[in-house]
Amino acid sequence: MIIRTIALKAIKDKYISMKTVNRKNFFVLTGGPGMGKTSLLEELERRGYTCIPEAGRPIIIHQMKIKGIALPWKSPMLFGELMFRQAHQDFLTCGEQQQPVFFDRGIPDVMGYMELCRLQPSGEMKEIAKNLRYHPLVFITPPWEEIYSNDTERKQSFPEAVETCKMMQNVYTKLGYQTIEIPKVSIAERADFLIKEIGL
Repeated sequence: MIIRTIALKAIKDKYISMKTVNRKNFFVLTGGPGMGKTSLLEELERRGYTCIPEAGRPIIIHQMKIKGIALPWKSPMLFGELMFRQAHQDFLTCGEQQQPVFFDRGIPDVMGYMELCRLQPSGEMKEIAKNLRYHPLVFITPPWEEIYSNDTERKQSFPEAVETCKMMQNVYTKLGYQTIEIPKVSIAERADFLIKEIGL
């Protein structure tokens, strides 16, 4: 069941990032946009797993609705800060979960986004990304031009999506995660592959 509190509010100033928190039941799916992450999460949800949607798209939809400026093509820094708040909140909100939780992107993805935009992540972002740990295996949906499409919220070209994928893989590797590419097969087969890899 997808759970999400989408209110874009500041999180408490009392951060738990000064100590390492390992959530080995938290599994991240990352990669470039339009590579099938959402479809895979929907399949996992259909099979009964808890799934957390990405932070970026709901923020874009909300900002467009209110005519806000926290959009990647208007204020990438502000957009990144809102994504960070939501990704952080998602991690904390799911802290009591004992069963597997699948995330459509994690906190380190925000770091990758900032680097792609040639923006400097804050010290707080770096500290939290380093210390709030997901399962050490991170799953990548690789570039797949045949299924790629953009839309109102997803404006990147396919080459830009490829660069995003490379950046995310690099960021997670630097943080000590092991990345595994999900094969270019049907959605059901992708879900089977992921479940087998993590031993569920």
